[in-house]
Amino acid sequence: MSAVNPDAESARRIEQAAAQWMARLDRGLTAEEQDEYSRWMALDARHREAVGAHRWSWDELDRLAGLHTTPHAHLDPDLLAPKRLQRFPRRVRWFAPASLAAAAVIAVLLALRPNRSSIKETPAAPIPSGSALTAPCERRALPDGSVADLNRGAAIDVVFSDEFRRIRLLRGEAKFSVTKNRARPFIVEAGGVEVQAVGTVFDVALSASKVDVVVTEGTVKLKDPGHPYVTTPLVHAGQAASAARDSAALPSVETLSESGLSARVAWQPTMLHFDDLPLSDIVAAFNAHNTVKLRIGDDALAPQRLSAAFRSDNVEGFVRLMVFDFGMHADHPSEQEIVLRKSD
Repeated sequence: MSAVNPDAESARRIEQAAAQWMARLDRGLTAEEQDEYSRWMALDARHREAVGAHRWSWDELDRLAGLHTTPHAHLDPDLLAPKRLQRFPRRVRWFAPASLAAAAVIAVLLALRPNRSSIKETPAAPIPSGSALTAPCERRALPDGSVADLNRGAAIDVVFSDEFRRIRLLRGEAKFSVTKNRARPFIVEAGGVEVQAVGTVFDVALSASKVDVVVTEGTVKLKDPGHPYVTTPLVHAGQAASAARDSAALPSVETLSESGLSARVAWQPTMLHFDDLPLSDIVAAFNAHNTVKLRIGDDALAPQRLSAAFRSDNVEGFVRLMVFDFGMHADHPSEQEIVLRKSD
């Protein structure tokens, strides 16, 4: 009876683990899984190579599945062409796959620059406990297939019936991506103002003094109970409306510039893609989307380069990766700031 080859057995376990991680990445990682995944990837270069190989296979299948997604699709000339046997390079750029249901993808490190061997292998500094300001925004699937993205601290109450789909924004700000159904109006009530939409994407923000509405797709109808006999204003894509609470003033509607629209919806989670960019640029991109600001505490870290894809609201996930994979130290001088430094 032949002895078991320990190297082959180890490689088999790594392949199995990589396949399991790819499945989890596709449906999105929890915060605990993200930490576990980061540690597993940093533990052994073979882990990163295995994930890279699986990612390549998934990409090829995705390309094949997409050949006939539209009647005008063009065949990828490289897909079915004969290929020489390829060896995967030792340095693999590993990617978190986008969810097949367009769900949010948790931040995943893709490539390390400079060389991993230049990073000092010391125990990572502990990360101080986070706050509600750095918790990821919440995505909530509604019973009709619509989606509500809640900004940090926001809360909603959902009341659906056979006749109406009604959401009450209790506090904060939320984005609504509405499934079209003209037979059941979709109404968001905030501070006494009603916003009705059909097959639309819009943002509603409730503050102590006013209700703001920003429309990015379609059209919404605004109804202010304080003016029941006034013609209801329509708010179209690229426009914003503001209704003062406890005021006799009519709601105002304005058309936003492209930069103005981007600024108004900057909080909404999106994927940030970086290709061989310095850490300073990546930090700036995160800061443009979040209340909590990142700061580089050591100038030597600023030019360090990496390629990555992160969810814009996952500040804590990004910081964890910098700590566990790059051996950095994270200080929290206040709830509004996180400072990245070189570990001692």
